[in-house]
Amino acid sequence: MRIYIESTIPSYGVARPARDLLQAARQQLTRDWWDSQRAKHELFTSQVVLDEIAFGEKAMAQLRLETLHAVPLLQVTDEVKELAREVLTSGLLPVTADRDATHIALASAYEMEILLSWNCRHIANAAIQARLRRLVEEAGFTLPVICTPEELMGNNHEQNN
Repeated sequence: MRIYIESTIPSYGVARPARDLLQAARQQLTRDWWDSQRAKHELFTSQVVLDEIAFGEKAMAQLRLETLHAVPLLQVTDEVKELAREVLTSGLLPVTADRDATHIALASAYEMEILLSWNCRHIANAAIQARLRRLVEEAGFTLPVICTPEELMGNNHEQNN
């Protein structure tokens, strides 16, 4: 499958172990998916992701960037910018979530099958996906399946435990 890797994936993948059990589980699920599943797919990311993951503690930022060093970048075209603007002006995302709208637009415009994210507030959010799908379709694109590494692991996770 063609998968767009959003910023939270490398962030969870290399983060120091969290004390919060949910965060720790997400970190482990991300590492498990990355180690066992990523080679089975065609991965893509963007400069928007690289810019986001470059912030923060220098050593950790370097680890995040190294995670994606061989992943091809999708370019932010005028078409992508327009779709991201439509997502923002729809009110489905707050105006401050411009990068999240760009991730959605990139994955849609480049016909990704999956947008992989742990951003459950603005991206992997079931409460907005039906409306987001309609908006993207009205703009002439197809919204990819938006899911987390846990969802994408499917039965593979159960077999590893």
